[in-house]
Amino acid sequence: MNSLYYIQLEEKYGAHNYHPLPVVISKAAGCEMWDVGGKKYFDFLSGYSAVNQGHCHPKIIDALIQQSSILTLTSRAFYNNQLGTYEKYITDLLGYDKMLPMNTGAEAVETGIKLARRWAYTKKGIPENKAKIIVCGENFHGRTSTIISFSTDPSSYSKFGPFMPGFEVIPFNDLDALKEKLNDKDVAAFLFEPIQGEAGINIPDKGYIKTARELCTDANVLMMADEIQTGLCRTGKMMACDHENVKPDILLLGKALSGGTLPISAVLANDEVMLTIHPGEHGSTFGGNPLASVVAIASLQVLVEEKMAENAEKMGIVFREKLKSIQTRFIKEVRGKGLMNAIEIDHPNPAAAWTLCESFMKNGLLAKPTHGDKIRLTPPLMINEKQLLEAVDIIAKSLPVLESL
Repeated sequence: MNSLYYIQLEEKYGAHNYHPLPVVISKAAGCEMWDVGGKKYFDFLSGYSAVNQGHCHPKIIDALIQQSSILTLTSRAFYNNQLGTYEKYITDLLGYDKMLPMNTGAEAVETGIKLARRWAYTKKGIPENKAKIIVCGENFHGRTSTIISFSTDPSSYSKFGPFMPGFEVIPFNDLDALKEKLNDKDVAAFLFEPIQGEAGINIPDKGYIKTARELCTDANVLMMADEIQTGLCRTGKMMACDHENVKPDILLLGKALSGGTLPISAVLANDEVMLTIHPGEHGSTFGGNPLASVVAIASLQVLVEEKMAENAEKMGIVFREKLKSIQTRFIKEVRGKGLMNAIEIDHPNPAAAWTLCESFMKNGLLAKPTHGDKIRLTPPLMINEKQLLEAVDIIAKSLPVLESL
């Protein structure tokens, strides 16, 4: 079967809620993928950071296979023999009292919001149904009805209302705006991405996260960091907040927690926050299942044992230097931290970034545009320098396609 067959199959029988590049992947390993025709590509999307460890990492796959033949799901109606081990491992590793397991990143965000509100009413003393959560413009935290209620992207919220109240939007990277909103005694939490991924790798000023932490502490407001894309070694530290030695009150994780195998997410917090939710008040049939527990431990161990944060830091520096050295008028800016990078395209044609990604594809590299003129470049964290330099050559080789656009 050729690529067109599979593309037409999805077009006919699937919902049209995605606009993929016209490539059909059938196999992947490490930082490389192959299409149904056998052509090889560098993966520079990494499943939106879900495969930080590389595709089909042997240790993660072994854990998945072994556990899947023994016990996959009990629901939380019963204890299982893997969840407690996972909870201990991740809380010891990241320095929190408790972990609440979920499946998708959006579920983790929803859980964090519920925790922040419950804490606001039972601990801070905010009148019931009055709690507010501060969020940032250009955010991306998922696509549930609650989350799109505070999106500033029309493609996320248009014609999906009515929306949930209780959110206050401020500009990202604006400490004065945050300080002003924190004067409101009904504010429960500040929810933010340490680096805005979907918005095109928006990186805040140095000191922004540390000062935001101080402002939240002074105002008795929970700091809630969405590290679903930025966390788990992507930016050169285990968490992006670690660059400023900041510990959020609520930490949201997902994506690479699974090594790209199945949906696994987690919310971490200390007892004062986590124990405000009691039995029967929140849960998930699949959250904390034994298969996910074993896979998550393996995924975290791979990151630590193979020093993927260190490699992301080193390769990120090389990558940005090489990108900046490309002689072209079409790259307006190169920005990033670790292996979370983007280029911003300078071209009058609004289709330029998409056209360039198609050119990347033809030359053996897969990436996707975001917000029109930005292209995220986020390979798996085990990529080596030789592979990285080959990828840079592909990018440079592809840019001339914009001359005739």
